[in-house]
Amino acid sequence: MITSFNNKAVRDVMQLNQKAKARNKQGVFVAEGVKMFAEAPTDRIEKVYIAQRMEGKLQEQYADKLGRLSCEIVADEIFDKMADTKTPQGVLCLVRQFHYNMEDMLAGKYRRSVGGKHIVINSSAVSEHGNKNQMLFIVLEDMQDPGNLGTVFRTGEGAGVDGIIMSSRTADVYNPKTIRSTMGSVYRVPFLYAEDLCGAIRAMQKRDINVYAAHLKKSKRYDTYDYCAGTAFLIGNESAGLSGETAQCADAYLKIPMEGQVESLNAAVASSILLYEAYRQRSSR
Repeated sequence: MITSFNNKAVRDVMQLNQKAKARNKQGVFVAEGVKMFAEAPTDRIEKVYIAQRMEGKLQEQYADKLGRLSCEIVADEIFDKMADTKTPQGVLCLVRQFHYNMEDMLAGKYRRSVGGKHIVINSSAVSEHGNKNQMLFIVLEDMQDPGNLGTVFRTGEGAGVDGIIMSSRTADVYNPKTIRSTMGSVYRVPFLYAEDLCGAIRAMQKRDINVYAAHLKKSKRYDTYDYCAGTAFLIGNESAGLSGETAQCADAYLKIPMEGQVESLNAAVASSILLYEAYRQRSSR
């Protein structure tokens, strides 16, 4: 049992929580909380740390999973120091980072996960009638708030998104707050960072994916478009919106109408409205 603040594992977990550089160097991230542990793919978990107060309860509920993993019991006061939250649930694990390929994503190879593992299937990117690509993407340019980013992942999974593509300046997916905000969706939703965001957009357009920018200039109401074909929504920075260069890459502009004196919606909220409009249209046909 770990009983010292000076233990190397304690210092290591704290570094992983605080620094993206440490996470990327080791290729792992910290997933904290019972739900995040329970839903983490067993074959990607490198280590589990359990607060002494939670040992019995977790062994009772997750004996089979824990039996296949490397686990360490930690004195309660030490675990609370390791954790990123103010009221820790008593379990955290180190999970290997995910790596997705743009070509495979556009080919529909990550569309569903079974047993926590992404599998290659006969891509439903092409409809049963052999028509246009029917995939759904969200593209984020420089979204900065980890909570917003995590919410996009969670909503994206609920709406059936096929992938999330982000600019290189978007917040770190593996930030502990982002991870918690995904509520487990980070394990199942394919994502990648694109150094050339416009290049990624052009790659989608070559696959018959219509790209819509959330933009106020010369835009139409979001509910006037048909999203049953391949669709990608572009969402910009929380305060600055989309850059002119990225907006120009879009096929069309859309806006979400608002009453009162509200000038804009939270970026995660706007993403949710657009994704669920696509989901609604597709579900009704």
